[in-house]
Order: sequence, then C-alpha cells, then structure tokens
Amino acid sequence: MRRIVTPLLGAVVALLMAGSASAQNAALLQFDSPEQEALYQGLVRELRCTVCQNQTLLDSNSSLAQDLRRKVYDQVREGASRESLVDFMVSRYGDFVLYRPPLKTETTLLWFGPLLFLVAGGLILVLVLRQQRIRAALSDLASTEIEAPATGKKRARRKP
Repeated sequence: MRRIVTPLLGAVVALLMAGSASAQNAALLQFDSPEQEALYQGLVRELRCTVCQNQTLLDSNSSLAQDLRRKVYDQVREGASRESLVDFMVSRYGDFVLYRPPLKTETTLLWFGPLLFLVAGGLILVLVLRQQRIRAALSDLASTEIEAPATGKKRARRKP
C-alpha cells in the first residue's frame, strides 16, 4: 500500500508546486495600472500555446509559452492595445493561436468540423441499424417458411 501512496503523493505535490510557480511568476510582474494587469491576464488566458496545443499561455510551461508571455508583458507595459497584441500573435502564428478563432473561410472547418463528424456518425448509425433490421427480418422470414414435402407449396411453420 505504501508503495502506491508515496509516488501518488509525490505527483500531487509536484502538480501543486507547478501551479503555485505559475501563480508566483504572474505575481512578480509589475504593471503601471490595474488595467494593464487585467489586459495581460486576459491575453495569457485567451491565447493558446502553439507547442502544447491545448493549453493557454498561462497554463503552459514550455519555453515558447514563456517567451510569448514575456512578449505580451513587454508590449502591455509599452502601452499596446489588446487588438494590436492579438493581431501580432495571429500574424505570427495564425488563427490557431486563438482559442476562439474568427469565423472566416480558412477557419470554417474548425467551427463546423465537429458538427460534420456528428452528422456523419448519425448517418452511419442509421444505415447500420437499418441494415441490421433488414437482415433480422429476412432471417425471420426464411425461418418461418418451409416447403411442404408432397405439394411443393410453401407453408408457414408455427412457432411453439
């Protein structure tokens, strides 16, 4: 039992330390105003780490995410607007860097792809169920009809 609990406890402590390190790093940053801090916090929570792909810049510990957090911090301190920062990130990394990419021709698949897969899966399910129903009906029909030995006519067999 102790062999299981000790590594598990170590993993929990490591996760807690990683989370607190991220919070401490954000607390160490100095801003000129609460608006700048709010802008920074909003951006690092909204922009995706392109290395980790499913983590925000705030959540990721990759070196690229650290560099991007620093770049966002520097530009916020210089007085850059939210739009200019987002435009910079999109021009450099594409719409993928946004958790909510804009709806345009290039991102149509991102927005409607899940719906297309859901519809395709539903159609496949309907076709498979229909085919199984037809097979079951044909099997029942074949098992209930037998040929009469003397007349050559078919008659229905009674089920017990």
